[in-house]
Amino acid sequence: MDNKETITGVILAGGLARRMGHQDKGLVSFKGQPLISYAIAAMRPAVGVLVINANRNVGDYQKFGLPVISDQTSSFDGPLAGVLTAMSYSQTEELLVMPCDSPLMGTGHLQQLLDARRDNNADIAVAVADGRWHPVFLAIKASLKTDLQRYLADGHRKVETWLVRHHVVPVDFSHQPGLFMNINTMAELVNLENQSV
Repeated sequence: MDNKETITGVILAGGLARRMGHQDKGLVSFKGQPLISYAIAAMRPAVGVLVINANRNVGDYQKFGLPVISDQTSSFDGPLAGVLTAMSYSQTEELLVMPCDSPLMGTGHLQQLLDARRDNNADIAVAVADGRWHPVFLAIKASLKTDLQRYLADGHRKVETWLVRHHVVPVDFSHQPGLFMNINTMAELVNLENQSV
């Protein structure tokens, strides 16, 4: 394992969760714990610095004892805005990114992203399962900040469109596609709780 002090982890909790009735997903309870607590547990062993990107309920997120950073704009510009915010905050060479609503993701899975990026000397490693990218699970060079800033300033928001501008290595998790089960509705929350009893 490489020196984790060179990595900043960011948990993306900055969205509006429209399909969740605008509830703040990271604070929704899953098996008796807020969803974000699972992301914190997965991230913490892999990184030197860990931050939460949140644009609402900042006080509630601060209770987890981590720095909470909000997007530089108030227009909810999507995951890349959270990544850029983390790049601006970070003093490290690399970022590890995951969303707040994927409680099955573990430290070992995240470490595979870090290892793949470094082993391939890539700009970015992205999780893939069954041919589909999961573009908010990333290991990414912090030096891409200026390019990302420009991309967002030009009005673009789509994550995959930005990723493919760079040297990206896909990390295949097809043998564990359930890892990326994220929770967008209360029905999905109940279903996932029942599946993993």
